[in-house]
Amino acid sequence: MIHDIPAFIAATLGFAVFIAGTMLNARFALLRQFNIPEPVSGGLLAALLALLLYLLAGTELNFDMQARDLFLVLFFAGIGLNARLGDLISGGIPLLLLLVLTVAAIVIQNIIGVSGAALFGYPVQSGVLFGSAALIGGHGTAIAWAPEVADVTGLANAQELGIAVATLGLVVAALIGGPIARYLIEGKGLEPSRPEAGNTIGVPHDATAEASAIEPISVSRALLYLNLAVILGYGLSLVLTEAGVKLPLFVPCLIMGIVIANARSLLAPRAAPVSRTPALALITEIALGVFLAMSLMSLQLWTLVALGPAIAVILTAQTLITVGFVIFILFPVMGGGYRAAVLAAGFGGFSLGATPTAIANMTAVTKRYGPSPMAFVILPLVSAFFVDIANAIAIQFVVNF
Repeated sequence: MIHDIPAFIAATLGFAVFIAGTMLNARFALLRQFNIPEPVSGGLLAALLALLLYLLAGTELNFDMQARDLFLVLFFAGIGLNARLGDLISGGIPLLLLLVLTVAAIVIQNIIGVSGAALFGYPVQSGVLFGSAALIGGHGTAIAWAPEVADVTGLANAQELGIAVATLGLVVAALIGGPIARYLIEGKGLEPSRPEAGNTIGVPHDATAEASAIEPISVSRALLYLNLAVILGYGLSLVLTEAGVKLPLFVPCLIMGIVIANARSLLAPRAAPVSRTPALALITEIALGVFLAMSLMSLQLWTLVALGPAIAVILTAQTLITVGFVIFILFPVMGGGYRAAVLAAGFGGFSLGATPTAIANMTAVTKRYGPSPMAFVILPLVSAFFVDIANAIAIQFVVNF
């Protein structure tokens, strides 16, 4: 029996699940010690309860995720509002390095995916669904490429396979980023290079009541600029679509957030701040938290059972290689400092899951150890602008092999 949950109720449950995750993290120190994001704790608990409901009563919950998209664009608009022109200029070399590392990760994932597919008797071309199409690409890329894989290979359940790998990858991605950062930061005694910069997302765990006080006017100001970024981002999206350039809506909203923030600082330097304020950090944390909570609570875990053995073995290999890649290659290449450790947590979430998972991982880390503003600029730019192009080329190569 299928029960459809309307968008408003789904969003309400998203808030409840986010709060439940916060309560779980407050109660269990292990979750905090390994920097597991609050929406991940709550979302996975909700997904397990939905699985239990399905197994015991045969009831399948189908959530309307329309409201979730609003939280995503608000979140990325906030990321844009926090980006300063000086940071963007100085981020050129790290941005290029992270892009090169991302391309390397795409190649490695597809080598593992193709090898695993051959090992378990799947067509070689379906390896992209065990690799970068479902992992770095996520659900959208897996769904987009599954029909072509099915046409080439005759694999009837290609879409189900891609969705299953992307789903489990998202769960793993949300769990490994925090422990990776803890290992690097505490093991190497790393500290933020700019502790005074303020958190990009979220209020630090150890913030005092005075330091974290948020006034109605500051919240209203932040919401006004977020809404402006979304409105202008939507207009930019329409223009780009007419020009034949298709990007997810959150990308133009990110761009317009950057434009608004830097134009404001140039034209009205004495105006009350919006960028990197506690109010903006809190709103973006809520937007990200509810988005991720809704994403995880809607996972239909029972759909993964039939594809179990192949996915379990291949995804385990992908996870181990990713952890090794992040610790022994990405971390030293990105400088071996605190920012590199934060990016390592984010890359663990991004390479196996999705950009919001990466940001959630980095948020959990910076709330505990201190800010790293540049990390929140570099990673979304790579994941939003460049990775889809590189991934599409790699996927096309494997599918046409």
